[in-house]
Amino acid sequence: MALQDQIGDALVERREFFRTTGVHREDGSYEVTRRGADSTGNAKVFESFETVRRLYERLPDEFGAEAVGRTGITGSRRHMLVRHFAEHPAFDCEITSRSPLTVAKTEPESADTTDEERMPEATAD
Repeated sequence: MALQDQIGDALVERREFFRTTGVHREDGSYEVTRRGADSTGNAKVFESFETVRRLYERLPDEFGAEAVGRTGITGSRRHMLVRHFAEHPAFDCEITSRSPLTVAKTEPESADTTDEERMPEATAD
């Protein structure tokens, strides 16, 4: 079996976003990579997706690479994770500043809110 086939077999789900990629692996681990990058310096592997979720929950309401770095993640991986949190739909946050890269947590939309309730009423004059 070729190495590429073995790597493919180890992947369960891969989601590509604008600048990052998230990979749920067969062993339960979750890998965040810089999209299009091929070196290990552009990746961070977590024990599980739940580990990533717990990391996000421990971060302040507004955070950047420095706050992520306080968790032990170093180098450019800190910025990569900030971007991944902003891009991945499981994390309710958005980029508020590009320099320095900063995101702010937002309120999750209510699951029982319909599109109609979210849309403002149009009035004719």
